[in-house]
Amino acid sequence: MTGQRVMGIVLAGAAGKRLGPLTNDRAKSAVPFGGVYRLVDFALSNLANGGLYHVCVLTQYKSHSLDRHITTTWQLNSLLGNYVAPVPAQQRRGPHWQTGSADAIYQSLNLIDDERPDIVAVVSADHVYRMDPRQMIEAHRAWGAGVTVAALLVPRLEATKFGVVRTAPDGHRLEEFLEKPADPPGLPDRPDESFASMGTYVFDTSVLVDALRKDAADEGSQHSIGGDIIPMLVADGAAHVYDFGDNEVPGSDKRDHGYWRDVGTIDTYFAAHMDLCAAHPTFNLYNSEWPILTRVPPQPPAKFVHDSDDRVGLAVDSLIGSGVIVSGGLVRNSVLSPGVQVQSWARVERAVVLHNGRIGRRAVVQDAILDKNVVVLAGATVGVDKEQDRLRGFTVSDGGITVVGKGQVIPP
Repeated sequence: MTGQRVMGIVLAGAAGKRLGPLTNDRAKSAVPFGGVYRLVDFALSNLANGGLYHVCVLTQYKSHSLDRHITTTWQLNSLLGNYVAPVPAQQRRGPHWQTGSADAIYQSLNLIDDERPDIVAVVSADHVYRMDPRQMIEAHRAWGAGVTVAALLVPRLEATKFGVVRTAPDGHRLEEFLEKPADPPGLPDRPDESFASMGTYVFDTSVLVDALRKDAADEGSQHSIGGDIIPMLVADGAAHVYDFGDNEVPGSDKRDHGYWRDVGTIDTYFAAHMDLCAAHPTFNLYNSEWPILTRVPPQPPAKFVHDSDDRVGLAVDSLIGSGVIVSGGLVRNSVLSPGVQVQSWARVERAVVLHNGRIGRRAVVQDAILDKNVVVLAGATVGVDKEQDRLRGFTVSDGGITVVGKGQVIPP
């Protein structure tokens, strides 16, 4: 990237309705993940570890907690001109809010005008993955591309949820981009797999700005990067594809090479947490060569107390945050965020418990997600009887995961 200025734009305005009730009062990218992180930390860590220090995070939906997290956590060296700045929707182009990912950038073209970058890297704020953006940028430059789209292999029947790309014989020029097709095309040599867009793009600045202006003038457009901008540039012959499988992240091994998860639903969010819990996790948070960066609260280490007969404070195959106290209870295959307390004879199994949750004596929590400050009173159960959970007003996902919203008190 020598001699070229690169700017990062993180798209963080999504409402994330399929993650409700976790998104009832926070943006999707502000949802906690992995005990101590927010979803946005993964995208920002990839940019920062890759040397991109001029970053704007475009926000819109219920953005207070996201703005606060960015301003208190992501403080780069301002003396060197580095920054991660949250930018709310400002109606700079007229009296309307952002109507799509392309419109979000179009309404903030002043940021690009001020920074004057040669290249703009556009990434989504709500995916769990590691990626070295420098390698994608170098490929983009080598191909002379106007835009480069990061893509990965997915089972063909699952590709209906993504933008699907078809490449030319050279393997990188993009010949077709289909946004969430009903019948995704398979690969010539692997008909059961498709090449799906990751929502990560590298643009030459002039190409991006010209495309955004054309799109803004098109009254029939949905103003989406994937649905409108990329097909426009494919038609112009300016689009190329970067294979995420070629990305080599320092410190990664064969087990988590190429790991990427769109955690847009309760079931995918829960499954990604379970990926963290195994003795040899599918996604390794402990890679010190490419750390996921965040601000850890100033709390004491986790504590486990009591060891007599059936009253043992124990956690197995679990991630336990700081300030957690497991007092004579059992935690298995779970992720506990800072400040959680598990009392005697309680059982927490296959669960995600967010900050300051309280699990009372002899309570049971399983196959469940508890948002912040939830209190499960002594003897109560969550996730054991799904029909009862529904009757109590809790969300139960298609995959059978019970979700309890912030601050609720659950009686026996």
